Amino acid sequence: MSLLEKVISAVTSSPSKDEAIDAVDLLKKDHDDVEALFKDYEMLAEGDGDAGDRRALSTRICGMLAVHAMIEEEIFYPAARRAGVDPDLLDEADIEHGSAKQLIAEIGAAQASDSHYDARVKVLGEYIRHHVKDEEGELFPACRKSEMDMAELGGRLQRRKTQLLAKLNGG
Repeated sequence: MSLLEKVISAVTSSPSKDEAIDAVDLLKKDHDDVEALFKDYEMLAEGDGDAGDRRALSTRICGMLAVHAMIEEEIFYPAARRAGVDPDLLDEADIEHGSAKQLIAEIGAAQASDSHYDARVKVLGEYIRHHVKDEEGELFPACRKSEMDMAELGGRLQRRKTQLLAKLNGG
């Protein structure tokens, strides 16, 4: 099994149906998983990695980010709004998602051999690192202080994530 296949397998595995997962823990794990993929991409790009390998890895990164953004936007952010979490934090997160989605679309439309391909992936990584810092440093702690049911939300997030990953993987 190649490094890329191992990474994809690790990232797409999910907890068993009996295993409860905290919503914030699930989202943080996504952050950690995609950060690891960005680091793998940087190693490929710096080593003049094969365009096909870079394309496959960037496609995986973009797919993961799209799924992550969808579960946050569909489930987590609305629950945080209902719980009275600072709307400014949630609005900022929405705007950051918009910027990331634009870059994801550009990466998806480009070829790995294009002159700005690696730069787009690098900038996407920088956007995501900033977004993660904001979420983990401000938004998630505010959510923890609220009345949000993290176990119930975690189950909903995991179910939706599983559905979206199945679609993404052709299932």
